[in-house]
Amino acid sequence: MPECSNCGAHVTEQYKRVFSDNTGTLHACPNCRSQRERFSGAGAGLAEVNHEY
Repeated sequence: MPECSNCGAHVTEQYKRVFSDNTGTLHACPNCRSQRERFSGAGAGLAEVNHEY
């Protein structure tokens, strides 16, 4: 079963496929980051972008 490389928590294959980077590394999961941070790219190891205008 796939794991978060940040905290070691188990995640589903589908979750890893959607939120990991291009090498398949999952940098954040629901245990480590908020939903907003994950949708902003934290799961793929990307810095969060401030979308406020």
